[in-house]
Amino acid sequence: MAQRVDPELRRKRIAEALWRVAVSRGLHDVGLREVAAEAGMSLGALQHYFPTKDDMLVFALEFVGQEADRRVRERLSSLPQPPSPEAVVRATLAEMLPVSPESRTGLLVHVAYLARAVHNPRLRAATVEGIQPLRDLLAEMLRRAAEHGRLAPGREPGAEAMALICLAEGVTNYVLLGTMTAVEGERLVDAHLAELFRGTAEVPGQP
Repeated sequence: MAQRVDPELRRKRIAEALWRVAVSRGLHDVGLREVAAEAGMSLGALQHYFPTKDDMLVFALEFVGQEADRRVRERLSSLPQPPSPEAVVRATLAEMLPVSPESRTGLLVHVAYLARAVHNPRLRAATVEGIQPLRDLLAEMLRRAAEHGRLAPGREPGAEAMALICLAEGVTNYVLLGTMTAVEGERLVDAHLAELFRGTAEVPGQP
């Protein structure tokens, strides 16, 4: 009797294979055949789920985001409830830095994906769409901090949210390149948050 295959588990297996290939080789010259071999399946089986490379890349990027979201929620669940806006921002930014094997792998995939998305309208659109929820979350937390007088004066939440994303991604790039260590990168982000959130001692060093 034929064994039933869970489509979502198979998609996850393919995404994880793509992660491994991206980490070891990048994505520039990698095709469906290489990912199928890494996943231990035939090219035809992989194309049943992802007819094109772009289909596979979009799913893999979404999977990276879902895993990062899960890790953020785990961080927040360990904090006093409900977590403060500062704690939410710090936990979110921490998962945007390559400070653990999981986050490092996901961010290597993200960097490889961005290099391809620059010249691919479909992938670029998916990237732009994916940034907006993150920006909205950070901006909302900054607004809440401002309402309680804990945001430095003259800071506009929407602009500061985008600045935090740029800071985290810039630090990530240089950590991945070996220009700075992950610890140095975290300290740089914490120093910025300490200036951004005034009157609170909970941001630097927050687990």
